[in-house]
Amino acid sequence: MMDAVIAAGERLAEALRAENEALAALDLTRAAALATRKMQATDAFAAATAAASRTQARAEGPLRAAAETLAADLSTLGQENRKLLEAAIALQSRVIETIAGAARPLANAPGYGRAGRTRPPVQAAAMALATRV
Repeated sequence: MMDAVIAAGERLAEALRAENEALAALDLTRAAALATRKMQATDAFAAATAAASRTQARAEGPLRAAAETLAADLSTLGQENRKLLEAAIALQSRVIETIAGAARPLANAPGYGRAGRTRPPVQAAAMALATRV
């Protein structure tokens, strides 16, 4: 039973490493593509852990050392993943704000119109952005 937990944990660690690598390289398209793999690995790990808990399986001997190493690795990878995801989200938000700001016309463009009259304020145009991953 613990073999299944360790195997599922190793798959999860591999998925986290791959996503962390993509996020560190700011390859957000590749990182997004890896999200399904990470979710599947997370679900498999949770299921294996729950099954081991139900049967009260315990890691002993060499399996115990492997489980402890894996637990430490998953903790480190998970923390790194959280930090990289937060940084990627912040960066993506800044990019979207920059694009939206550049696309928006000036609401109160200074200047004069015909016959020296002041120009009426320009109504900002409606805008929508969509992306596909």
